[in-house]
Amino acid sequence: MPNCEKPMDSLPLIFDIKRYAINDGPGIRTTLFVKGCPLRCVWCHNPESWSSERQLLYKHGKCLGCQTCVSACPHHALSYGESGITLHAADCARCGRCTEECPTTALEMCGREWTMEALTAEIEKERQVMEDSGGGVTICGGEPLMFPTFLLKMLRMLQERGFHRVVDTSLYASRQVVEQVAAECELMLVDLKIMDREKHRMYTGVDNQVIIDNIRWLAASGHAFSIRIPLIEGVNADEENIMATGRFLRSLPWKNPVVHLLPYHDVGKDKHRRMWSVYNPKGYSMAAPTDEQIEHCKRQLSEFGLPVIIGG
Repeated sequence: MPNCEKPMDSLPLIFDIKRYAINDGPGIRTTLFVKGCPLRCVWCHNPESWSSERQLLYKHGKCLGCQTCVSACPHHALSYGESGITLHAADCARCGRCTEECPTTALEMCGREWTMEALTAEIEKERQVMEDSGGGVTICGGEPLMFPTFLLKMLRMLQERGFHRVVDTSLYASRQVVEQVAAECELMLVDLKIMDREKHRMYTGVDNQVIIDNIRWLAASGHAFSIRIPLIEGVNADEENIMATGRFLRSLPWKNPVVHLLPYHDVGKDKHRRMWSVYNPKGYSMAAPTDEQIEHCKRQLSEFGLPVIIGG
């Protein structure tokens, strides 16, 4: 049983608000990205979402080398050399002084505190577009189920205001939280990464049994959900995994099955550089599947009677 939920009064930081999103549920949507995730997927394209704390990011290409940030830091957590700015993480208090002084915004602080009222005001700005398109609001991350009190409060507020509600999740959470959240949204977008438990642990850092069990419960409960599979050559696009995925999904008492195949991309590489960390440090073989491989995986899953969509 995962023990990843934050204390009940904990509010997450928001690291992005994406407007006019078209791949996060039906219609045009506003998507809120919460900061914090119990998984460490090697291919993750939002590694800045892993930590639930504020985090300093650095764009080397925007840096002038003026070292204003080095002088501004009251904790001497920054230095400058041939590779640009280096962060000494143990000394960083995440106060943001360096970002305030940087003349080119090469440094930025990722993660911002929001009140519920302020978030509501941001969402309301795009109400007309969302209503006209049959869209709504999607909450993702990171992992929003890490913050059940915030998430349930936000979902109930959205219902009161008449917004369609989607939660994008790995379902790596307690059954109690999954049940509560499912009852408060119209749709869940569920990531299903790898069927083999040991491979899942190797590539994501966690066992997948809780995820599998929660998917089974979700299907039996009758709540609406879609499965999203990040398709990665060398990780999960092989015959064995796709067949195992098809058998599992076909076995579910699923009213309106939908499977999305999301071809891999390596946008996370640049984000790791901005975090002073290393993308895929163990050097796992990972690549974008070819068009032929994508179509083959689609045919395999379709043979199990599953409607398959390429992309979000």
